[in-house]
Amino acid sequence: MSDHLAAVRLSGYDRTDQTRILGDAPDPFGVADTGLTWLPKEEHFGLVRPDGRLVAHAGLLRIPLSIGDRDTEAVGVGGVAVAPDVRGRGLARRVVGAALEHARTLGPERALLFCRPPLVPLYEKLGWRPVVGEVRVEQPQGPVIMPLRTMWHPLHDGTDWPGGAVRLRSYPM
Repeated sequence: MSDHLAAVRLSGYDRTDQTRILGDAPDPFGVADTGLTWLPKEEHFGLVRPDGRLVAHAGLLRIPLSIGDRDTEAVGVGGVAVAPDVRGRGLARRVVGAALEHARTLGPERALLFCRPPLVPLYEKLGWRPVVGEVRVEQPQGPVIMPLRTMWHPLHDGTDWPGGAVRLRSYPM
C-alpha cells in the first residue's frame, strides 16, 4: 500500500481535510486540555492514494525563537496526521520526510515540533531529538511553559542545538 502513495505538496489543507484523515473527533491530536492557542501551518504536505484519498499530512511554518541570547528562526512542523486504518506502515516517516525535505530549502538550520509524550519514541525513530529544559511559547496572556515535549531536527549537516533558555516568539504551530 505505501508504495502506491504519492507524496505531494498540497495547495491547501483545512478542517475538512483533517477530518478525512483523522475522523471528526473533537480533539484528534489530544492536546485540547493544554488550553494553548496554535498557529495554522502555511505549507502542507500529504500522502495521497491512487484513488485520491488523502491519508497523511504534515504542515510547516517558519517561526521566530530565541535560544540563549541568540535570536533565530526554525521551521515548525505540526499537524502531523496519519489515518488510523493505515498506521504502522511508515507513512509518518514519508510525510514528515517530504515536509523536512522542503524545510531544508527555507533557510533555518533546525526544525521544531511539539508532541505528546507517547509520541516521543516515534519521532526519535524519525531522527528527532528532545530539547532539554523548559520551552516558553507565546500565548494571549503572555509566555507560558510548553506542556508538551519539544523536539528538534537538524535541517543541515553539522547543525547542533545550542545551549540556553528556549523561547518561541510566537504561538506554537
